[in-house]
Amino acid sequence: MGRDVDERKKRAALRKLRKAAELAEQGKGPPLSDWEREFLEEVEERIEKYGSAFADPMKGSDGEALSALQQVKLKEIDKKARGKGRKGFGNKAGPDRKSSKGSFAKRATPRVRQIDDDIEEEAAETPPPVPSPDPSSQPVPRGKPVLRAVPKDETSDSGSDAYEDKAPAPKRPAGRPVFRVIDGGKSEPDS
Repeated sequence: MGRDVDERKKRAALRKLRKAAELAEQGKGPPLSDWEREFLEEVEERIEKYGSAFADPMKGSDGEALSALQQVKLKEIDKKARGKGRKGFGNKAGPDRKSSKGSFAKRATPRVRQIDDDIEEEAAETPPPVPSPDPSSQPVPRGKPVLRAVPKDETSDSGSDAYEDKAPAPKRPAGRPVFRVIDGGKSEPDS
């Protein structure tokens, strides 16, 4: 059962498949693997028979002849057939080629600790830290914080009456609250 695929997109996909196979036969690049040749043949056969090379609509757009992954693989095969290398991690810099800008080749080798090294030798080489004689640089002992009242200083210029003694607000009488009925509330209907 075929899907409705735009004829122009179907012809374009077939043209790309046949062009990649033709370029691979010319031998401009490395030869295609058996899997790549089989991929080109089977995808071309499915497009001719069903109008599309994939059945699951989640794998590609409506009206397309190739799924998203099939299009990516077709581009890779086309580049390989044209003799152009892959970009990214797969492209290694050889002795006659310059390394690309983002290559890992020009980075320094990481510093790795050897298993044969003794930790005790490193500890013996470093002298223990000497305490400084300056008392201001000594660490302050830490303990539980304590809150204290600060007396008002005559020389301070606070400008506020923060230290004035204010009369406390009147307290409510202790005991049980009194229940009061307010007139004018909802009345019961006369029946």
